[in-house]
Formats: sequence, structure tokens, C-alpha cells
Amino acid sequence: MSVALVTDSTSDIPPKMREKLGLQVVPLYVHFQGRTYKDWEEITPSDLFKGIEAGADMPTTSQPSPQDFEAAYGRALEFADQVLSIHISSKLSGTVQSATIAAEKFNRRVLVFDSLAASAGIGMMVLRAHELLAQGVRLGDVVRELERIRADHVVRFSVATLDYLRKNGRIGGAQAFLGNLLNIKPILTVRDGIVDAAGRARGEKRALKEMLKTFQEWRAGRERVRVFFLYTGAESSVSNLRKEILALGEGIEEVYTSEIGAVIASHTGPGIFGYYAYSL
Repeated sequence: MSVALVTDSTSDIPPKMREKLGLQVVPLYVHFQGRTYKDWEEITPSDLFKGIEAGADMPTTSQPSPQDFEAAYGRALEFADQVLSIHISSKLSGTVQSATIAAEKFNRRVLVFDSLAASAGIGMMVLRAHELLAQGVRLGDVVRELERIRADHVVRFSVATLDYLRKNGRIGGAQAFLGNLLNIKPILTVRDGIVDAAGRARGEKRALKEMLKTFQEWRAGRERVRVFFLYTGAESSVSNLRKEILALGEGIEEVYTSEIGAVIASHTGPGIFGYYAYSL
């Protein structure tokens, strides 16, 4: 029984990899400067940052409609018996809800999986699912493996500026001002499907050291791990972290380094660097 994979644009899987794997990617939307854009297809993070620096209001974002998913599932089921649809955390977006509404119209041929993650955290599950399905693993066993990864992985990232978190109402203006003044870099995680604080450091170098320490502690006892690096702005922002992690020894496999798309960047801003990782 053949299974097609569908995901959404916040998985941030590099475009060439999406094409190679034959993935269907349903875009979320960015509302900016009086227009609505499809994430990755019609707008990039750099478009946002340039507009905001020029004085534009902060963008807003929205999930795909059930009709968007219906169209994607219809296309997928022309060539497959079932669909596995893997998406951004239901606690961060209504995307899973839209996908679930659409799935009800396909007589149990579509299974919607809530990653409880974002960006590369979704991407790592999509790629693992693709790998197992290509090996002939049954859908039920693939889902159990995704549940294992969802329960046991590590994620850390930091942001260059607190301004976007302030403008999106995540932190107060005085807190953001003081944090920027003191060069405080928050270290963030995704816990139970929600972005949460995991620490803070004075300056980017110390933030990198803290994230590296967390990775080393998590990796202890795990022989083989896969790492997915993420960033916004210039890829150089994540290069030092990438070098440090890959230099830790054998058994660490880099899958890809990917820029975060415009939807997530709308809430976090430029200069993000971080990683997701899971063990085999």
C-alpha cells in the first residue's frame, strides 16, 4: 500500500530536497504591507526584514484553509493509497485543525500527525517518514517512530534581537530594551509544542556555548544522532555552532542546514541560529 507525504511550509525543508523527495508542501500565509503572500513561494524572510527596517508594520500570519489541504490530498491520492500529513505544532498554529477538517472528507485515507514542533523539527520527522516508507515500513510503524522522535529529541535556538518578540507581544518593551542594552541572548526551546525559555546568555558566544553544552548532555549515551541546523538572515550566523557540534566526534550526522521561512521569521526576526536533533 503506497503512502504519500504532505507537509506545510513551516517545515522549512530546502526546496531542492522537497523536489527530490516528491513532497507536497502546503503554504501558510503572511499578511504584510496590505497583501497576502504564500510562505516561501511568494515571500522570503529577507523581504520581511527589509520592509520592517524601512518602517512597515509587523506582518501577521495565518494557517492554510481546509480547502488548501483538500486540494493537496486530492492530488496526492491520485498516485497513492494513503496520505501521511505532518505539520507544525497545533499549539503554535491552526494548521493541524485545517488539515484534520480536510482529512475527514477522504474516508480515513489521510492521517494527520501533529509534530508538536516547528521548522526543522517538522522537517526531521518528514524525512524520517520518507526514509522508512521507502524501505517498505508499514504506516502504523512509521507513526510509532515519529511518536518516539517527538517524545525524545533536543532543540535549542537563540535570536539576535528581542525587538520582534517585543513587537509580537511576547515580552515587554522595557524587558526588550534592557535585554538589547545588555546584549542578552535568550536561549529558546520548543517544549510540549510551545516555544519556551531554556536560558539566557550575555552575548552570542556564550549563547553558543550553552547550546553546545545542552547538546553534549543530551547526546550522552546515544551512539548515532542526526542534526538539523536552522537560521535566519545570513547562514554564517549558524556556522560556528555547526562546526562545534560536528567536531564532537563520530556518530553525528548533519542532514541539512536550512533557513527559517517567512512565517516563523515574522515572529522571531533575523539572526536566529540553532538546531534540532534526534537519535536513531
